[in-house]
Amino acid sequence: MKGFEKYIPFVPQKIENRTWPDKVITKAPIWCSVDLRDGNQALIDPMNMQEKLEMFHMLVDEIGVKEIEIGFPSASDTDYEICRELIEGGHIPDDVTIQVLVQAREHLIRRTFEAIKGAKHVIFHFYNSVSTLQREVVFGMDVAGVKKIATDAADLIYEMAQPVLAEGMDLRYEYSPESFMGTEMDVAVEICAAVLDHLHADKDHPVILNLPTTVENCMPNQFADEMEYFIRNLPGRDRAIISLHPHNDRGCGVATTEAGLLAGADRVEACLFGNGERTGNVDMVTVAMNMYVQGVDPELNFTQMDRIRSMYERCTKMRVPERQPYAGNLVFTAFSGSHQDAINKGFIYMEKHGTDKWMVPYLPINPEDLGCAYEPVRINSQSGKGGAAFIMHHKFGFEMPKAMHVEFGKVVQQESDRRGIELKPDVLYHLFEETYLKVDGPYKLINNMLSANVVDGVAHSHFYGRLQHKETVFEVSGDGNGPIDAFFNAIRNERMNRYQFIDYKEHAISEGSDSKAVAYIQLRTQDGKDVFGVGIDHNISMASIKGILCAINRCKAYEHMLEGKA
Repeated sequence: MKGFEKYIPFVPQKIENRTWPDKVITKAPIWCSVDLRDGNQALIDPMNMQEKLEMFHMLVDEIGVKEIEIGFPSASDTDYEICRELIEGGHIPDDVTIQVLVQAREHLIRRTFEAIKGAKHVIFHFYNSVSTLQREVVFGMDVAGVKKIATDAADLIYEMAQPVLAEGMDLRYEYSPESFMGTEMDVAVEICAAVLDHLHADKDHPVILNLPTTVENCMPNQFADEMEYFIRNLPGRDRAIISLHPHNDRGCGVATTEAGLLAGADRVEACLFGNGERTGNVDMVTVAMNMYVQGVDPELNFTQMDRIRSMYERCTKMRVPERQPYAGNLVFTAFSGSHQDAINKGFIYMEKHGTDKWMVPYLPINPEDLGCAYEPVRINSQSGKGGAAFIMHHKFGFEMPKAMHVEFGKVVQQESDRRGIELKPDVLYHLFEETYLKVDGPYKLINNMLSANVVDGVAHSHFYGRLQHKETVFEVSGDGNGPIDAFFNAIRNERMNRYQFIDYKEHAISEGSDSKAVAYIQLRTQDGKDVFGVGIDHNISMASIKGILCAINRCKAYEHMLEGKA
């Protein structure tokens, strides 16, 4: 691809004896939602007041976010009004801190202090750009110039904060060296350390240093090197809370966040589903749920993912893609036959062993943990025998014997090929009905009488019935050690007995006084073809007999098909 030469490659931060690669994430970071600011400013149609309030309450009341950036109140009347409504309208829970953003400019800082009047807990977040590119291209300043912008703002904020603090507001400070990722690390350390000094930070009054990947321009491991270097060299590490604000320009926002946490960060600013400028901010949902599936409590509640997604799409007019991790419509779905079979075996294994651990291949998380009603298995032309069996079991209660999976799987695959689209569960049930439950010829059971007793400790059954074959009605009777044996003995002298009985399985498909039983019968034709029949009845013995008749009729259909081909 032509033109690559004009791009300047990222220069990695040199670091010796890095430690972050050997660390693991063992606890949740401090979370801060920037949906109402970063996320909102990136929308084609920004949210109105009602939509912002709905999202605010979802984030703090249901998801459990404790720090939330509500806007840039000095930049627009709309952001100012939402700030005042949240404060004056009593929307902010006592354990939630609102965060307001402002550029390091005097008149904007003063306006922001007006906006937060009356709030209980506030993070005053100010920023200025310090990167090499911004200094050269945008501001035409040296390091001293951008450092002075930051420290002058810090002095003003600290001064204006004193009467507010005296009035009882819990006011904390946050500083962002914008475009941190593209800044020389020694420069970033110098400017941030100066800001800490001017804000009189100490271990009892730490300042949030928010280190943004404003435009993601390096690999996650290189960012982790920057983070570890910065933290090592920052004077008075205990007087700062290190915060991340990743963007996703390289598609590595989540990885960059996780690498930054390994390198020592304490806090993450993020948006639901990765909303935000350009390719978006880091996705709060994915970062949190990645922790969850590693056995770490993310301290956020995503157990109602469908409701959260619906709210997000309604308020932002954006769509959560089908493949969005943990939240998309297709992320808990398997179309591949081998995947479906493995998923089915995983559920069987868990049930058999009674384990409380999640052990299902291809599903890294139980969809029920997210309150999702997705079908874990969905059927198309790429699906295999295990997928159809899984749905018939978990959706409709039919536990087909494993040998039957192949036969019904072929029926399903042929229908999927014919339609050329995904088959919904109700279509699978219809195919099952047509293939097994509605088979009524050429043999039909007109009426019957089945009796059972025990003689000298031996079970004995007797079957009597009237059968119809096309226009002919005939009587049969037989004895055996059980209903199935008695029925086969009854039809021994008819052409119906040409098939070898291989196996059967039975189970209940409903509970209570109206429960029914289902029987699966496996017969083998004279040329070695295995054919299955299914019978359902309130009486398990009759379910077995119906299953035998179904299997015989299906054998007949198979033989007629062969004759037609001949």
